[in-house]
Amino acid sequence: MQMNDSQRIPAAKEKVWAALNDPEVLKQCITGCQNLEMSSPTEMTATVVFKVGPVKATFGGKVTLSDLDPPNGYRIFGEGSGGVAGFAKGGASVRLESESADVTILHYEVDAQVGGKLAQLGGRLIDSTAKKLAGEFFTSFAAVVSGTTEAPAEPTGKTSWLGKLTGTG
Repeated sequence: MQMNDSQRIPAAKEKVWAALNDPEVLKQCITGCQNLEMSSPTEMTATVVFKVGPVKATFGGKVTLSDLDPPNGYRIFGEGSGGVAGFAKGGASVRLESESADVTILHYEVDAQVGGKLAQLGGRLIDSTAKKLAGEFFTSFAAVVSGTTEAPAEPTGKTSWLGKLTGTG
């Protein structure tokens, strides 16, 4: 699966860069993230509850940052296992571009692979879920970084769009 997109964030490039490297900000913005800790300046460990169609699992994984070019961008690689649900691994190139003194364009190119039960669900469901999760992350990230609102830290208990679509939520 490959995804390329960009997000306009109403904040200075240095502030966006700092937030991209702040585990607390990232934890707030990643849907289903239960734990995110920085184990070194270039490595993080995470626990995320993830649901795609009928498959729900808790993934534990490791994220590594490389090709750091502060405050312009980096390469991020992660891999995680969800037990019988399968695995996910992939990387992304993140590049920050100043549109003005207080607006940053965040460009990203993602390449990911899934295996196990997740892979059996089909490419369309996985791709649409990945795009939806990326959209949720960047909407929350932009809100937190710009200070317009805080991202929800806990699920609201409402049925997600995917749950409504599949009838499982």
